Amino acid sequence: MDINFDDLTLAELKTLRTKVDRAIETYEDRKKREALLELEETARRMGYSLAELAELSSTKPRKAVAPKYANPENPAETWTGRGRKPKWVEAALAAGKSLEDLAI
Repeated sequence: MDINFDDLTLAELKTLRTKVDRAIETYEDRKKREALLELEETARRMGYSLAELAELSSTKPRKAVAPKYANPENPAETWTGRGRKPKWVEAALAAGKSLEDLAI
């Protein structure tokens, strides 16, 4: 697509610029819509809806894990041993206790 800008009037150039700016602004949305349509068509050809396939990729809720450790000073404070150590565990370890000392 070759456009000879020298042949266009000022009004035509401004109109062209407006159209180009609008096309640039909406480019990503258009591409996402195209991708979505392609994915929906592929899912349909395989006998599924895109919503059914999306359910598979969603994260499933984690099962609750029983606590393994409790704060000796406040037994209501517990920790499963997963993730970041609570401050009370860090304090107990810094005071010379071991995780076995905090085990339930």
